[in-house]
Amino acid sequence: KSLMSFLWGEAATVDIEFNDEKKLKQVSFENEAGKVEHLYLFPGDAPVAGKVHVKLKKKKKLEHLGVKIELLGHIELLYDRGNPYEMIQLVKELDPAGEITSNKSYTFEFGNCPKNYETYNGHNVRLRYFLRVKITRHMAYDIVKTLDFAVQNVMPDPEINNSIKMEVGIEDCLHIEFEYNKCKYHLEDVVVGKIFFLLVRIKIKYMEIVIIRRESTGSGPNTYSESENIAKFEIMDGAPVRGESIPIRLFLAPYNLTPTMKNVHNKFTVKYYLNLVLVDEEDRRYFKQQEIILRRKRISGKKSLISAESKGK
Repeated sequence: KSLMSFLWGEAATVDIEFNDEKKLKQVSFENEAGKVEHLYLFPGDAPVAGKVHVKLKKKKKLEHLGVKIELLGHIELLYDRGNPYEMIQLVKELDPAGEITSNKSYTFEFGNCPKNYETYNGHNVRLRYFLRVKITRHMAYDIVKTLDFAVQNVMPDPEINNSIKMEVGIEDCLHIEFEYNKCKYHLEDVVVGKIFFLLVRIKIKYMEIVIIRRESTGSGPNTYSESENIAKFEIMDGAPVRGESIPIRLFLAPYNLTPTMKNVHNKFTVKYYLNLVLVDEEDRRYFKQQEIILRRKRISGKKSLISAESKGK
């Protein structure tokens, strides 16, 4: 807060309220301070509407140069957090210049505003949507209030969804084939597959599948990638024999996955991989990665994560 507002106190408080909050779903996100925040959730094509409440403090009136509300979509890179990329900026004027003499409420609606990308909180990049109310004042500090909200987008089932078939081999030592039933999955899907051992001359201790999320920021020579193991799933313990077939059933729903996000405004990409890992008795690791495309089949989130007390913080 500014020194002026500290000395004199804010002339008014501003609260933002969405329409039908009790019916809205919410999702939880970890903010920059490491605290879990509960955000109201909107489908990407849904209007964002509600009310702005201005509550006067000790003064009987508030002179201003205008009251406006903005809907903003920002991409914030960790190394450049103070300079966000603005992908959406919509403005509604709520009140022309004048004075507010008693507590006042304004209605707002951002109807036709496609929010094409999902809210994303990564290691090095954040995609966020928020509302910002600003009361502009003459010879005094502006009064500003922001409120973040979350966005999810449902994608249709793909028309073509080929299976994945690959071979892994070390000459004269190991030759396996593995097959996944498809290459595109929704976030609550099941990866079904098989692994065939055609040649086994090394002593394999165990085998696992790892789901990897790879987040890339920047572009061209300035691209920085960071990989994270989301889940490990052991599919075999002990040595296989030639001709053996190992089934795979990997449920995606328990894991904290997002849809694949490709080249969002040339700022970042999020990809997912299935990494098949074999470990021999000397702890040497043999692996093969395969990208899978993830999509959202339905809007997730839960009801009543936000209590009435915490809503207006």
